Amino acid sequence: MNWTLEVVVVPVTDIDQAKAFYADQLGFTLDHDVAPAPDVRIVQLTPPGSGCSIVIGRGAVPHMPPGSLKGLQLVVRDIKAAHAELTARNVPVSEIQRLGANPNPVPDPLDNIGFFFFEDPDGNSWAVQQISARP
Repeated sequence: MNWTLEVVVVPVTDIDQAKAFYADQLGFTLDHDVAPAPDVRIVQLTPPGSGCSIVIGRGAVPHMPPGSLKGLQLVVRDIKAAHAELTARNVPVSEIQRLGANPNPVPDPLDNIGFFFFEDPDGNSWAVQQISARP
């Protein structure tokens, strides 16, 4: 039996600000923005190529303090290109860092150990890792 992770709830203060950050600055696809009841709004966004989406909203998501989600991780094939893209989109990102020694530095010495980091406007933290060997 396969078990797939499909949605992660990200706690935010301002839904529209977070929606703009994830869609416009990060380039996530807006899957839907629905308000099925007066006090309920659910916004689902998906990173390009991902099988897992994030949900921001109110009324139908578990209560977590905004900014309390730490350690979300995105994986890209080319970390330098991803870093340049987010920098061009005015996302404050850290420098690319090597975390550890790479036992297999071919085809790229940054594979598996190349990371950079950023936060959304509420302080939820993200890591971006390079793994080019995945199909």
